[in-house]
Order: sequence, then C-alpha cells, then structure tokens
Amino acid sequence: MYDQENTPAQNQNQKKKQAPKNRRVEIRLNFSPKKAILWFLLFLLFVPFILTLLKGNSASTISLSSVLSDAKSGKIDQIEVNGATLNVKYKDGSMKFSRKEDTQNLTDVLRQADVDLTSLDVTVKEPLAGQFLLDLLGSILPTVLMVVFFLIILRQARGAQGDMMGFGKSKAKLFSKGKQDVKFSDVGGLKEAKQELEEIVDFLKNPKKYSQVGARTPKGVLLVGPAGTGKTLLARAVAGEANVPFFSMAGSEFMEMLVGVGASRVRDLFDTAKKSAPCIIFIDEIDAIGQMRGRGSMGGHDEREQTLNQILVEMDGFQPNETVIVLAATNRADLLDPALVRPGRFDRRVTLDLPDLDERKYVLSIHAKNKPFAKDVQWDRVAKRTVGFSGADLENMLNEAAITVARENRKEITAEDIENAALKVKLGPEKKKLQSQKEREMTAYHEAGHAIVTHFLPHTDPVHRISIVSRGRALGFTMTPPEQDKYQQTKPELEEQMSVMLGGRAAEQFIFKELTGGVSSDLDRVTRIARAMVMDYGMSELAPINYGPMYDYTDYGRAMMEPYTISDKLKEKVDAEVSRFVDEAWTRALTILKKQKKHLDAVAKRLLEVESMDQDEFEKMVGPKVKAE
Repeated sequence: MYDQENTPAQNQNQKKKQAPKNRRVEIRLNFSPKKAILWFLLFLLFVPFILTLLKGNSASTISLSSVLSDAKSGKIDQIEVNGATLNVKYKDGSMKFSRKEDTQNLTDVLRQADVDLTSLDVTVKEPLAGQFLLDLLGSILPTVLMVVFFLIILRQARGAQGDMMGFGKSKAKLFSKGKQDVKFSDVGGLKEAKQELEEIVDFLKNPKKYSQVGARTPKGVLLVGPAGTGKTLLARAVAGEANVPFFSMAGSEFMEMLVGVGASRVRDLFDTAKKSAPCIIFIDEIDAIGQMRGRGSMGGHDEREQTLNQILVEMDGFQPNETVIVLAATNRADLLDPALVRPGRFDRRVTLDLPDLDERKYVLSIHAKNKPFAKDVQWDRVAKRTVGFSGADLENMLNEAAITVARENRKEITAEDIENAALKVKLGPEKKKLQSQKEREMTAYHEAGHAIVTHFLPHTDPVHRISIVSRGRALGFTMTPPEQDKYQQTKPELEEQMSVMLGGRAAEQFIFKELTGGVSSDLDRVTRIARAMVMDYGMSELAPINYGPMYDYTDYGRAMMEPYTISDKLKEKVDAEVSRFVDEAWTRALTILKKQKKHLDAVAKRLLEVESMDQDEFEKMVGPKVKAE
C-alpha cells in the first residue's frame, strides 16, 4: 500500500501556516567583476554610435546650404565657428547646428554666396589646448574598445572550448604518477582479463627482464566487451598497479570540424606520452575513429580516416625500447579497421564478458562496502537474481536501493529494497496507471498465464516474481531469471520458451474470449525465435542449412557479408516451418492453461489483491516447479 500524497494546494496551505509572522527577506546579488567590466566596455563601445545616431536624427541640425540661404535672407543673427561645427543663432532666438569641410573658410563661403557680412556676426572659437588629442582619441577609442571586447570574448570562449589557437593540441586527461589509486582488487571478476593485463604491468615495472630475452614491447591491448563490463575501470587499474602516468582520451575528442585537427592531436598525444615514458595511453570508444576505411567515407580527405591513418603511423613508429603502451576499449570491435587491430599495433585482444555467478558475488561485495544492509540479505540469492547484469548495473542497483532507504529515512537496506532496485534498473520505476476493473483483470490473467505455463513446463526457469504494477511501457511483468548462467539453449528449451511467451495471449483468449494489443512484444519475440530456429539454427525438418544472411565470423564477433537469396518455393517451406513451431507452442500453452484453470484463477485473483507475488508465495499456491527428468 502507498500513502496518499498531498496536493500542491494543500502543501502551499501547510507552508503558510508554518511560516513565521516576522520574516526577513534576503536578496543576494551575484556580482562578478569580470561581467561588470565586460558590460562597461560594451556600453562605451556603443556610446559614440548612439550619440552619432541621435545627432544625425536631431531636428536642430541643418545643412550648410540652408545656413547660406537663411543668412542671405537676413534670418541669422550670429554664427560661431568651432572647428568644423557651426553654431547658428537665429534672430527669433532659436539655435541650430551645421557642419562644413575642415578646409573651408566660412567667410569666403559667405562672400561667394553674396551674403551681407555687415549685418552678420561671425566669430571663430579658438580650439582648446589638446583638442587635437581629444579628436584623435574620439576616433580611435571605438576601435580600441572593439578590439578589447572581442579579446575578452575569446578569453571566455577559451575556458569552455579550450585554447582557440591550440585546437591541434591533445585534449587527453593526464593522471600523474601515483594519482591512480584503482587496483586490480577494485575490479570485480574478470579473472582471465586481469591475468592478461598483469603481464603488461610487469613489463612496465621491469622492462629489462623482457628485453634481455629478446621480448618485444607490447604496443597495444584492445579491450572488447559489452557496455558496463569495466573496460575503463580495468585500464585505470593497470595504470594504478604499474604506478605510471596515464593519458586518457575518448575517441570522439580527436574529431573536429577542421580537417587535419584529429591527426594533429594524435601526433601531440603520442609525442607527449613518449616524453613521459614509461606510461599508458588509453583511448576509450576507439570505434569512433577506428572504423573500417572505405565504408561510408567521404573520400581520401575524410577527417576520420586521416585521424586513423595517423594512429597507424604513430603505433608503427614505436622503438623497441619505448615503454609506451596503448590501451583501447570498444564494444563494437567488428567495425574496426583490420590494419588497426593486426599484431604489431594491438598485439593483444582481451575480451570482457558479463560477470558469472561468482563474479557477481565479488562485485556485489565491493559495492556493498560502506552501506548498511540488513542481516537477512542473502547475497547468494541476489547474485542468482541478477543474471545478465553487468558490473555497472550491479553498482547502480545497490545505489538505487541506498537512495530509497535515505529518502524514507530508514537505517538499513533490506532484501526488498534490493529487489525493487533491480526491477527499477531493468524495467524502470513503478507507474500507477488508472485502469478499469476489466483491464486490471485482463492484465492479472495475462501475467498469471505466463507464470502458469512457465511453472508446468520442464525446461523453463522458475518464476521469480509476478506483478501487475506498470513499469516502463509494460502493464505488468513475469520475471523468470535462470538459476545459473547459460551460454546456449537446446531445441526443447526454445520451444517451451515460445510457449511461455504465448501464455499471456492464450490466457486472455481462454478466459475473456478476447484479444488485446498488449501482446505485440511477446509475438515479436516468438516470431524471432521460430525464424531463428529454422533459418539460423537448422532445428526444423528442412535440411540443416542457413537460410538467412551470411556472416563473417571474426575474433570479436560477426559482421554481415551479404544476404542469402533463396527461391520462392524454398521461402514457402521456411514460412511453413516457422508457422508450425508457433502453432505447436500455442497449442502447448493453451493445453496447460485449460488443465490448470484452477491455479490460473487463484493466481490472477491473488494478483488483483496484492499486485505482486514472489517465488515463495507463488509456489505455495501452485506447488513445486515441474522439472525435466
């Protein structure tokens, strides 16, 4: 059960009641001297333009021809000459302004215009001392201010984007010697991978031992594995164990809009590393720049290809006595260029897999430090529950559990907190969706159908948890994690797995005589499995031939070469076999539900009451799991 939350209006009323009568309002101004200077220079920069604009649009400014016309007609009383500016005073008391050329003499101009000078007072105002310097400053000041303004802008941009003049320099982060405190003991599992890298550490510590027997320096080590398996952490552990400088840079940081910048950064990175030898260069996500050349490129001047070519040249340029080792990590090794991954550049390929049962226990013990767990937490059960979790998933799971405990002001993390955190990591947070009673009943029977079919088939994994609480896009879920790690599946296991997926739809049709659109993901997975059994695995009555795309299998995975074209007649046979597998799975699921209708109704009714059931409660209702003989 969940406590009802207050509405925003209720929260606001509570705040008003609890607020003290005499409150002191504090206003804090975020004053920055740099920003103040910047705004002041900006103001000075635009003042001359604003004044010129105002003066040019002023109604009191007239042309020199108008002044001559008014003087000839006797409307002007006095003209004061101040450099090139004319201050014209009219007989009606008004004052207007005009300008003349610097080389013009106003008296000569008036005489040429036949103006009677006896009735006009013309005075020349002497320039003040230093007037020339003031005029010069007025003309130069806007330019100076503009230059200073743009220098400040460039200085600010340098802090965010790096030195504008040093865009060809490497952006690698340097972890100095002794600054890496990560050790192999901090990396959970990965026993085989750590054994491979321990030799790299020993070489960095004792290079003479290897050179005496003619051993060559390993130039590079490629770490390959799914996301979250600890590739970056393992690279940092190598640097920590060897106690050498560690240069870390992502593959995308080499790339820039300007052509040639990536190659320049590669040269600068390797030159800097050679000066700090012995050391380690770590390039994360190297597939960003190391993809196979000629695949979707823009020609020989493509920036990515130039960067890759420079890396190839630099790794070939190592001398035998240079103790600089390149570590690179990727989860798309099938895309890398063959010239990059050949021996002589990356001499070793270390594959990192998802942790197995024992490794998950070790990872959990590392991340469980400094967290208060209840005494009833069974870590063996947690490790079995988290099959398929990476090291990052396990760390995130325990962190989410700790956040929940802190939010609820509790002192210990329970097994239920860990279970809810695991569901949140894989499926998303709980969502309380408003459903009608019939929709809730259909969801309950749908999930109960999955659970009953799973429970009474011998080659399936036991039901771990059933819920009709919405998470992500699903209205409910049935969790059946394997009891132990599996690396391959047999034909009976795949056939029964399809029946389990169709159990929800079979329950809807059997109980309500209706079909819903909430089974689209189940049908998609069933179709994929059946098609793979026929086209890829050769498990049908057709010949054991691969009827699907042709793949090129490498040390890192597989890459599709070309689709395999089959005749229309053979396509009909393939489709018939796929349909046969699906029909048999549907019949198998429907038969079990009809036979176990009593248990189906009981589980669905219980789900409507409590919304979630664990394995113990489920097996208490339907009996022990049916297992293969």
